[in-house]
Amino acid sequence: MMRGGRPAPLGATADGKGTNFALYSSAAERVELCLFDASGRQTGEHDLPRCVDGIWHGYLPDCRPGQRYGYRVHGRYAPDEGLRCNPAKLLLDPYARELNGKFAWHDAVFDYDLDDENGALRINTQDSAPYVPKSVVRKKFDERAPARPGIPWAETIFYEVNVRGYTMLHPALDDSVRGRFEGMRHKEVLDYLRALGITSIELMPVHAFIDEHHLAKRGLRNFWGYNSVSFFAPTLRYARSDAITEFRDMVRAIHDAGLEVILDVVYNHTGESDGLGPTLCFRGIDNLSYYSTEPGQPGVYINDTGCGNTLNVDHPRVRQLVLDSIRYWHVDMGIDGFRFDLAPVLGRHDHGYSSSHPMLVEISEDDQLRDAKLIAEPWDPGPGGYQLGAFPERWAEWNDRYRDTVRRFWRGDDGVGAELAHRLRGSADIFEHSSRPPTASVNFVSNHDGFTLADVVSYEHRHNEANGEDNRDGHAHNYSRNYGVEGQTDDPDIKATRRQQRLNMLATLLVSQGTPLLLGGDEFGNSQDGNNNAYAQDNDIGWVDWSGLTKDAAFTEQVRTLITLRRTTPLLHLPFFVHGSLRTDHLTVEIRWLNAQGDEIADHEWSAVRAKNVLITGQDASGKRSAAAILINGMNDSSDFDVPFAHAAGPWRLVFASARNSELIGRVASIPGQSTAILLTADT
Repeated sequence: MMRGGRPAPLGATADGKGTNFALYSSAAERVELCLFDASGRQTGEHDLPRCVDGIWHGYLPDCRPGQRYGYRVHGRYAPDEGLRCNPAKLLLDPYARELNGKFAWHDAVFDYDLDDENGALRINTQDSAPYVPKSVVRKKFDERAPARPGIPWAETIFYEVNVRGYTMLHPALDDSVRGRFEGMRHKEVLDYLRALGITSIELMPVHAFIDEHHLAKRGLRNFWGYNSVSFFAPTLRYARSDAITEFRDMVRAIHDAGLEVILDVVYNHTGESDGLGPTLCFRGIDNLSYYSTEPGQPGVYINDTGCGNTLNVDHPRVRQLVLDSIRYWHVDMGIDGFRFDLAPVLGRHDHGYSSSHPMLVEISEDDQLRDAKLIAEPWDPGPGGYQLGAFPERWAEWNDRYRDTVRRFWRGDDGVGAELAHRLRGSADIFEHSSRPPTASVNFVSNHDGFTLADVVSYEHRHNEANGEDNRDGHAHNYSRNYGVEGQTDDPDIKATRRQQRLNMLATLLVSQGTPLLLGGDEFGNSQDGNNNAYAQDNDIGWVDWSGLTKDAAFTEQVRTLITLRRTTPLLHLPFFVHGSLRTDHLTVEIRWLNAQGDEIADHEWSAVRAKNVLITGQDASGKRSAAAILINGMNDSSDFDVPFAHAAGPWRLVFASARNSELIGRVASIPGQSTAILLTADT
């Protein structure tokens, strides 16, 4: 017999004697809890007997962890009014920690009749239970997540990977762990990452997600994971049996290797898509609370995400859901930080974006999240959706202006010299006004969304034909160059140029002030054959090809050298902006911009100069001096750089060069065209 239970916490809470169920729905007139066995057969149903402030709740004695369940919400079905209650649709618990079973596209998963030729969204009474996953009661963890590495922001180097794509072709893994959390924690994978020198693995989404309907029709799958249907349950695709345990084991192993885990999270929309999408959870529970709708048109979704719907973070229960989810992944699952997909949605009211939106403020000020790294993707397709530099003080942001500037400079565009200087010193013009340090700028030259670095120097046009959208999807402007041949080539000169340009961009990235992010596989030339939108390519196009490690091991070693130089040279990752010179209690730093002749670059030279020396000098409180010189030759011809001796910091030594025939004689460095070099003083 179901008892009254408690309205908090939301979700299913087992106490050893039974389970308390609590679900928020202001639209419900009745909520039915349905129980299922392992075969998917419904074995019982109980009405949640009480409702307090829109929270329906009840306690079921003898209901144990492992019990599969779902909800049927009874209420008005009036789509034009934004009311989508349909008890024929079995609904996921928004707070379910675990899901069981697969989603299948079938007419029954839609709450309206697909055969209604009038388009009136007449109610569909087919039972969806056989075609949707079930929520699972999960016991509380016996222990909290283990200690974290706690990498300071100034020392952080992000490395973005997709769990499945990164491990599917790894030569050290067997089939049982390829594409899974277990593969990501394999000793050889972690040994490689630790030796590479990165500090923080940024995982693309792992929340339970489904394939979009249009992909299923084409025989494709969602590969990236930006189509969540649960904000608590890890996807079963990346697990063998127990996704939660396997995820936590992966995080523990990564932490034991001294690395952080950053999770890409999608709190801007759900996989229920637009008003004609499936009804799996939020739509059927309380459509008007969970989703934003057009003013005066409650039956029409606001689509600020380009994915059909937009989560309504103006609603306090939705903000509670998001916060509870972030806390769960941070405190219980061990995640060290979060990258928020399409983050302006989290700060948008009806009248526009605000950095003081309650959702952003609550995340920023939450005590349980005080040591979590917060990173925004600061753009979305909605009105006023480009908000680079406009997030709260605690937040870092992906900096696409950094990407575009570096690519444009190295492909030979005119007039970007001054812009490159801004990006190299941490984009103070974007972030300093909000009292944030250079680390707020997450710098990258490539990421999952767009060309890989190898494709940036191999293709001038996107080649997304495999996506089935007539090559219309993905970025049209990539600031890329193919150096004479579109795609792969055997021409040794073109291959050498492409290799050197990849090194140039990675060197620029790793000597820039800010927080660098590398795309997994760029350090050994992974390609997607010119596909710059591989979200649906769960195959050889999207999977990382590890053969590059053996084809050009020297390139990977050079990238490792760059990472080591950054980590061991404090002048290359300063925690504060420097305009000319800056003195603190512990350090005096000066940054000078010199031309090849060793003179200060004049204001009128910036638009044209393509050979420059960034000279950074420092002196600590004990009087010890250090210096770094970053030589950038964007011209086609060689250049001799006259590098001034840095006070009493000792003679220069050449520690990195992207071109093999670079040399240093005394204070003159000879650098070939289209190349970079790094000099350090002997004791730096």
